[in-house]
Amino acid sequence: MTSADAVRAMLGARSVAVVGASARPGSFGERLVTEVLRSASAPQVTLVNPRYDVVAGRPCVPSLRDLAEPVDLVLLAVNDSAVEEQLTLVAERGDRSAVVFGSVWSPPAPGPSLRQRLTAVAEGAGMALCGGGCMGFVQVTGGLRALGYLEREDLPAGPVALVSHSGSAFSALLRARRRIGWTSVVSSGQELVTTTADYLEHALDQPGTRVIALVLETLRATDRLRAALDRAAALDVPVVLLAVGGTPAASALVTAHSGALAGPDAVWEALTDAHGLLRVADLDEMADLLELLTAGRRAVGHGPDTGLATVHDSGAERVLVADVAHRAGVPFAPLSAATTNRLESLLDPGLEVGNPLDVWGTGADTRELFAAALRALADDPAVAAVALAVDLVEEFDGDDSYPRAVLDALGATDKPVVVLANLVSAVDQAWATRLRDAGAPVLEGTSSGLRALGHLLALAGPGLPPVSTSVDERRRDRWLARLGTGPLDQVESFALLRDYGIATVEVRAASAEAEAMVAADQVGYPAVLKTDERVAHKSDVGGVVLGLRDQAAVASAYQEMCDRLGPRVVLCSTADPGVELSLGLTRDPLVGVLVVVGAGGLLVEVLHDRAVGLPPLDDRRAALLLDRLRLRPALEGVRGRKGADLSALTAAVRGTSAIATELGSALLGLDVNPIVATPRGAVAADVLVVAG
Repeated sequence: MTSADAVRAMLGARSVAVVGASARPGSFGERLVTEVLRSASAPQVTLVNPRYDVVAGRPCVPSLRDLAEPVDLVLLAVNDSAVEEQLTLVAERGDRSAVVFGSVWSPPAPGPSLRQRLTAVAEGAGMALCGGGCMGFVQVTGGLRALGYLEREDLPAGPVALVSHSGSAFSALLRARRRIGWTSVVSSGQELVTTTADYLEHALDQPGTRVIALVLETLRATDRLRAALDRAAALDVPVVLLAVGGTPAASALVTAHSGALAGPDAVWEALTDAHGLLRVADLDEMADLLELLTAGRRAVGHGPDTGLATVHDSGAERVLVADVAHRAGVPFAPLSAATTNRLESLLDPGLEVGNPLDVWGTGADTRELFAAALRALADDPAVAAVALAVDLVEEFDGDDSYPRAVLDALGATDKPVVVLANLVSAVDQAWATRLRDAGAPVLEGTSSGLRALGHLLALAGPGLPPVSTSVDERRRDRWLARLGTGPLDQVESFALLRDYGIATVEVRAASAEAEAMVAADQVGYPAVLKTDERVAHKSDVGGVVLGLRDQAAVASAYQEMCDRLGPRVVLCSTADPGVELSLGLTRDPLVGVLVVVGAGGLLVEVLHDRAVGLPPLDDRRAALLLDRLRLRPALEGVRGRKGADLSALTAAVRGTSAIATELGSALLGLDVNPIVATPRGAVAADVLVVAG
């Protein structure tokens, strides 16, 4: 039985056994029985507990051994002390899957842990296993409830498939008063056997799945997960990711600065970019975005200036929304002349047309005014989505002009029409429900709502095409053979960069004073002297001397450095002045090699201005990494200085990606710091290669 078969048997079980079924009110076993018996799919359910003859009005058998045939799914409502015995029995019987709800923790002891033993039992039997430490699952469209906690009976069906490592987030999303419809929801817990990749693959096989939501604490079965994410992208199924906590820090594995600079969030960032995920910051943003996506209206716009349009009843809140949108990077659409003229005919004297748009004047004909403004904005080709940004408070005089204006506009366009509420606790929930039922999302919070709208706008833009991986086999084999013999010296390290299209300063090696002076003559003055002893970070130990203008200066500096650090040095030419960046590679235990680009020089880790990508990177992806840096405007030129050669810098990032693709298996890290971006190119001035 394949993994897909086992997962299909678990999530679509037609026969279920509940081990630990209980008649005691409020007990875990009672809740589990209650939920499974509420399954709309009406599976054949067998209750198992030697202490009862009857539970919930149904017969209860003493043991799984009393069942004549294997079942699709066994729910184990037993203590950790009994779970191994019961799961072993499940495996021996040939039951196809199980859910382990307990934490299955065991104290440190010689030999495999309880979790490892359970994993071995289930994998040996080819079973799917949800958990441990999970809350179970609900197949909403399939009608199967395998939960140890009571959830609302009327879970709405819809397009979203959720997989959550967090049981609390799982319950919070299911119980939110939002218009989010589900195909399936899985609390996967520790994923001892069956992983997020399995659940994602199964969800994509279901025709009703149009959105994926993931709440992840770590990555498991990474290659399969990435393949499933690629499949989701190919099917035009957006994936919303809430990543909780950092992944193992690559900085612990390398001496290169790139590892420390990447930081624990690097994998999530790189994974998001590589697969076009919609990464959210918290549950509020996830709920707002899922409500937008459940409503089914995609943002529609034309041209590079596509953006959002908002209508307000308050000048102050209009400015608030503009400020928050700017910080979140959410663009407002420029309005066409036709739209401007149309709006001018609607507004009271003294009000100015703009986007965001404040239309509150005398307060006359509120419904008609706001509806007309929303329709005018929605008709503009550059507007991808329109929002009525009001607080949607309960009106004690019964005025319902705002929500009715939204309904009027909703019927006049196919674009998303939403309410953006600034204060969640003030929202009129009765009207919010009516609007949601009509297909108008109500976003609960200025920041979370705008970020969610930003994601919706991103879906309207052109996606990145797949990157074709090109490998120079002769170059790869030559460097792999060299890296296998020991560390590279500085001359070889610079040669490695040049072989991958990254320009470098001139460099010559020396191990005596006379050789150092000859080398300086060859690279030119002013020269740079660096130690070539086994020192990872030369600047930290005084292993770099800049601005040597003649042979006498070289001789003096060499002798002092030789006495302190050893005779091996390199002489380098001085790079032209420019913007200093860092460029490098680091290895993460979950996804492999990452490309890291950031601010360079001595403050590389202090400024912590960096972007991270998963190779392979083409020119467009390399340019997007650079665009994310805070120092990016400096590359355009400041205070009369010419801008840097961005094409050369992009090529250097692409070359670093090629090193990762071809030599990643032999590298623990790579630092190019600084690489100096000038109007005439991008030149690597220092490099550290960490083989391993």
